[in-house]
Amino acid sequence: MAVSISILAVIISLNLVAFVLAIGAESRRSTAKVVSDQYDERTYCVYDTDASTVYGLSAFGLLLISQMIVNGVTRCLCFGKGLVTGSCSATCAIILFIFSWLSFLGAEACLLAGSARNAYHTKYRGYFLKHDLSCATLRRGVFAAGAALTLLSLIGSVLYYWAHSRADTGGWEKHQNEGVGMTSASYPQQQQTGEFEKA
Repeated sequence: MAVSISILAVIISLNLVAFVLAIGAESRRSTAKVVSDQYDERTYCVYDTDASTVYGLSAFGLLLISQMIVNGVTRCLCFGKGLVTGSCSATCAIILFIFSWLSFLGAEACLLAGSARNAYHTKYRGYFLKHDLSCATLRRGVFAAGAALTLLSLIGSVLYYWAHSRADTGGWEKHQNEGVGMTSASYPQQQQTGEFEKA
């Protein structure tokens, strides 16, 4: 299996869009303020937006699709004649496979947990006499960590795909001298048939 430019372009674009969405989710986190209820003595939280949840879940989905494409093309490191030889490229492919999965799982955990926490809205918090009221909001940095891990997942996936392809095909050696071999094999046959015709 040789490296496909179109597959690389799809992987890179999906990861970059997921990175941009994760950054957008970090900047659009929900904020809330405590407001007193006009009908009783309780207070409640008013939240401004849920855009961060939508961005986070979109980044989660795109990153998942990208990882499925990489592992579908490479067959999740299970097949390939070059991977059983124990070459340096096979060792690099295994290490990068583990690295890409760890960074992928970390990014997905941050994006999913951040989206779920951002979507959680506290209703009533207490009574007027209490002064330490706070509304539940997502703390800063969860989506930023997901964005950073998304970039690491991108680097790991691209390098893993390249190392797997190199181990599977033996680099560029598989494609050398294909045209020369075909012309040299047909030339002696033509020369021998010409000699028989003359005789």
